[in-house]
Amino acid sequence: MNNLSKLTTVTLLMAILIVNTYAQKTIPKPCGPVPTENQLRWQDMEMYAFIHYSLNTYTDQEWGFGNEDPKLFNPADLDCQQWARVCKQAGMRGIIFTAKHHCGFCMWPSAYTEYSVKNSPWKQGKGDVVRELAEACREEGLKFAVYLSPWDRNHPEYGRQAYVDYFRNQLRELLTNYGDIFEVWFDGANGGDGWYGGTNETRKIDRTTYYQWPETYKMIRQLQPKCLIWNDGSDRGDLRWVGTEAGNVGETNWSLLNGDGEVTWSMLHHGLEDGDSWVPGETNTSIRPGWFYHDTENEHVKSLTKLMDTYYKSVGRNSTLLLNFPIAPNGRIHPNDSLRGIAFKKMIDEVFKDNLCKKAKINTQGDMTLIEFRKPMRFNRFLVEEDIRYGQRVKKFLLEAWVDRQWHPLKDELSENGDGLTTIGHRRIICFPTIKATKLRFTITDAKCEPIIKKLGVYLAPELTADIPNSGEKKSSSLHIFFSSPRQMIIDWDREQTVTSFRYLPPQESKDGTITHYTLWGSTDWKNWTKIASGEFSNIVNNPIWQTIKLNPTKVRILKLDADRLVSGERIGYGDIEVITE
Repeated sequence: MNNLSKLTTVTLLMAILIVNTYAQKTIPKPCGPVPTENQLRWQDMEMYAFIHYSLNTYTDQEWGFGNEDPKLFNPADLDCQQWARVCKQAGMRGIIFTAKHHCGFCMWPSAYTEYSVKNSPWKQGKGDVVRELAEACREEGLKFAVYLSPWDRNHPEYGRQAYVDYFRNQLRELLTNYGDIFEVWFDGANGGDGWYGGTNETRKIDRTTYYQWPETYKMIRQLQPKCLIWNDGSDRGDLRWVGTEAGNVGETNWSLLNGDGEVTWSMLHHGLEDGDSWVPGETNTSIRPGWFYHDTENEHVKSLTKLMDTYYKSVGRNSTLLLNFPIAPNGRIHPNDSLRGIAFKKMIDEVFKDNLCKKAKINTQGDMTLIEFRKPMRFNRFLVEEDIRYGQRVKKFLLEAWVDRQWHPLKDELSENGDGLTTIGHRRIICFPTIKATKLRFTITDAKCEPIIKKLGVYLAPELTADIPNSGEKKSSSLHIFFSSPRQMIIDWDREQTVTSFRYLPPQESKDGTITHYTLWGSTDWKNWTKIASGEFSNIVNNPIWQTIKLNPTKVRILKLDADRLVSGERIGYGDIEVITE
């Protein structure tokens, strides 16, 4: 065991008392990098909402091309108060809003472009969604933040210095006109094909230098001193992406990175034990498969089981959870999403309402804490927190239950490999099957410095409620799939079908063969082919979920899928294919 010989009784006494703040008489020396006050406030938020809403909502896309008509934006019942109420009831402590997504359409009347709500029919061009939401957040006691896409597929100057100036001017508008901003979110999708003022071309930039981030960061810190910067594009911000949009961070998760140098996927997902900068992870995911609203996903809202799994693998692994609620075309959060989000909060409250440690005798000797219950108790969750004001210290611990007169080691049933009893940080939650025991033993077996434990908890999580049932859509079960060439897939039936949707699941083990751009053809006789659809599977690399192509009902016997562009590789790859028929 390393670095534990100086573990003090005072330090563990705080754990024994199960207090929420560390109260040592002498201030401990920091162990490596430590969080700023802004980062501490952010970590205590634990859960906050993402809200995706733009022209994409009305074009059924994830990424707009930049040429969508502003007149499409005309919601019948836009209600930012409803958004804020739902998010608060779902346990969110703030909202990050997509003020501008990749399509370039601005959800506020920016003075620097005509491509905004001021040229939409909504409120006769006098509306401001950003302002309405900022005010709704204040009324509900929520913090407010903005997402501003660096990539702009509409702007004619994208890729040149004039666009960087434009981008900063818009950022300044958002940081000076809407009150306190707790976070700015800069997406890592940068450069590619787009409308770009009508040129319809591909533009590539060096995302490490093009935006001149140091100057932008300086402006942010001057205008909003308490604002945190999330940047998946280049220079280190205050927060990091965790390498996936699936809703989980590594079971080993350090809040550290190096301030300079390459960042690998493993560093994003797990942090870096010996990193020289405090850069904690933010876990972002959506309550349904896509980020923007699609009516085909109304029956695919994440189950309560999945949301709790996400909570344990984000907040319960030293991260925060940024949970997306897409806005429906009417301007409100869909009832399926709101009901599921509220049920999620109720389940969290139910799980953690009764800390069994308060009914136990607790004794500490050296690096071990023994929790003794007055009678055999049933439990299935263990919670532990470090006082991260002084750094992240614990590398490994052991958890054992006294059952049938012997100690039984426990492990995290959500662990992908091993026992999952690794780093702690702001909060660690260990899940295991319900046991009945009279004692629980918590032992820190490895640490970088003297551990400072802030809180312990033992809980009994209840059974989960039923999920929303699946849709009743009819899936064709007699597909014959073969390849006429490496980039062309043929789907044949024995008879004609009326197809209404085509669904593509990309390969899950590798990005090779993943289709990003496609053309779908149909035929009844193998001779005459009609183009049914073409387009782009947006964000499929970071979010490799089912992609749905909605079709006008079309009678075909054969479908032909052309892969116009692949992420990598030379041959179409797929995890599954579904065709929805009448």
